[in-house]
Amino acid sequence: MKVNIGPYRDWVGPYQIVQKIFFWKDPHSDFVLKLSEKLNDVKWFREFCEWVYKKRQRKIQVHIHGYDVWNMDNTLALIAVPMLEKLQESKQGYPYVDDDDVPDNIKSTSAPELSKEQKNCGHTDAHAEARWAWVLSEMTWAFRQHAREDWQESYYSGMSDFKIIDGNLVNGPNDTFKIDHKGLEKHKERMRNGLRLFAKYYESLWD
Repeated sequence: MKVNIGPYRDWVGPYQIVQKIFFWKDPHSDFVLKLSEKLNDVKWFREFCEWVYKKRQRKIQVHIHGYDVWNMDNTLALIAVPMLEKLQESKQGYPYVDDDDVPDNIKSTSAPELSKEQKNCGHTDAHAEARWAWVLSEMTWAFRQHAREDWQESYYSGMSDFKIIDGNLVNGPNDTFKIDHKGLEKHKERMRNGLRLFAKYYESLWD
């Protein structure tokens, strides 16, 4: 896999072009603002700005090799983990998160009740940001497990000793191999929930 995705391009319009040409002027001065407004009324100039912007669109180059889809869940997880970690570091806001998706201690019902004035002003409860942080951490954890190909091994213990007798697999006298099925299923359930949260809040993955 080869991925080369450039940064988002800034909008190019009359104001931006005037600002570039008259760089020594205060960008908020009457001169810059009025000239920008006049140029915006000129159809060919406005169309020229749109043409320049389209030519400066974000560069996106993605090449997928055949081996990238042999174990695609692992491949995608290798990309998702660092992106989710980066989002956790740089996030500047948080979306609405349902109480049903988080532990009891950070539900909105566990937060101090908002005053009438706070509600009227659109304030969120004291746990709103913590709910999003928890959801992001669960998404990251789930993908981190998929990025590992050996996570199941922590639920295995002992050594295998088996023989094939008359075409049947039979445990030998020294077989001590065991699987913690309850722990394994609990681990899988948390992984599934993390992926469920990822799908549910996919459109909220922004900075």
